[in-house]
Amino acid sequence: MLDNLTQRLSGVIKNLRGQARLTESNIQDALREVRMALLEADVALPVVKEFTAQVKQAALGQEVIGNLNPGQALIGVVHRELTKLMGEANAAINLATVPPAVILMAGLQGAGKTTTSGKLAKLLREQQKKKVLLVSCDVYRPAAIEQLRTLAQQLEIDFFASDISQKPVDIALAAHDYARRHYHDVLIVDTAGRLAVDEAMMAEIKQLHAALKPIETLFVVDAMTGQDAVNTAKAFGDALPLTGVILTKLDGDARGGAALSVRHITGKPIKFVGVSEKMTGLEAFHPERMASRVLGMGDVLSLIEEAHREVDMAEAEKLAKKVKKGEGFDLNDFKMQIVQMRKMGGVSALMDKLPAQLSQAAAGSKVDDKSINRIEGIINSMTPQERAKPEVIKASRKRRIAAGAGVQVMHVNQLLNQFEQTQKMMKMFSKGGMAKMMRGMKGMLPGMGR
Repeated sequence: MLDNLTQRLSGVIKNLRGQARLTESNIQDALREVRMALLEADVALPVVKEFTAQVKQAALGQEVIGNLNPGQALIGVVHRELTKLMGEANAAINLATVPPAVILMAGLQGAGKTTTSGKLAKLLREQQKKKVLLVSCDVYRPAAIEQLRTLAQQLEIDFFASDISQKPVDIALAAHDYARRHYHDVLIVDTAGRLAVDEAMMAEIKQLHAALKPIETLFVVDAMTGQDAVNTAKAFGDALPLTGVILTKLDGDARGGAALSVRHITGKPIKFVGVSEKMTGLEAFHPERMASRVLGMGDVLSLIEEAHREVDMAEAEKLAKKVKKGEGFDLNDFKMQIVQMRKMGGVSALMDKLPAQLSQAAAGSKVDDKSINRIEGIINSMTPQERAKPEVIKASRKRRIAAGAGVQVMHVNQLLNQFEQTQKMMKMFSKGGMAKMMRGMKGMLPGMGR
């Protein structure tokens, strides 16, 4: 996500090192590079012009304080201005109305409205404990209603049935009545999209808005459409009283210009971003954290929040007690760590939130989802005795395990070496050797090659 922009901005900062202070001359040079980086990232031209003017005004004459170098001072200015550009703070979803609170999903076909409706329903149920009803008013796209029904079944969320012979407004009003009678807190209405903005679609969604009076009208837009995302958002914003934006497919866009442009152009806050295809891949949008990610600082706060949500705390506590008592850390525990990592979106999702230097170090260590999957496969090929006592695994057992997992014997050896290092760390930890453990941390991550 936003990799190209991060790399370009890092280069700008490096060029300023060693200079005594920020001057008009070196700021001008740096801003030329920043401007090019933003344009390459598909940020809208009016946004680039205003942003660079704001950075220049804020940076001019700023003293380089204490141990900071001009590059670091400029990072501070750019971070603050990026945060302002994207909306300062997270705009939480508003459900403060007599139930059911109606959320109307608008956007073009292919932006990911239907999937995002499912993700949002899951998020509201799990994080806010809301009873949610999903309904599709898309009577034009083949299987659109069926797609949402299938998603609702997978997520175990209530679904209001409709069919293509009905009028969208009739479906919406019937769903609203059903939600009211069955005490649903939230009704999420998925609407029809087109390949481009047209009068018929806009007339229909205006009708739906007038009939439902939604508390939230969210514009769902594909981040990968770049400049077009901004133009489409403006067209929807002119037709509907939008309350917010959801940016989808941000994980697939190394440029990410839409994230920086859409708030400024529409004046509406980005409320959520889609960061993976998984049904857990919808995150609340925090401008300050996104600015940190763009500048290669990572997003450790979101990582911690995700860990609290996804990690099995009972299992984690059980492991902590086991280590504290000095009991054997075995391959079952090692596998449990991998499962927890997968729940948090896998290695790629974790690395995306790490500061750039740590992320690059992990990438250099060949930590990836493929090696994580291979390790899990190898452990699954072992007997319960081998998992509990890895020391019994000799040559013949290694050959059998490798054949069962469909890998080479060297991969089994690599896993056992990595496990041994982790085991040593756990022993140090149980004896209070935290400093020693930190020094030996390099080989601890499951899947980390040597």
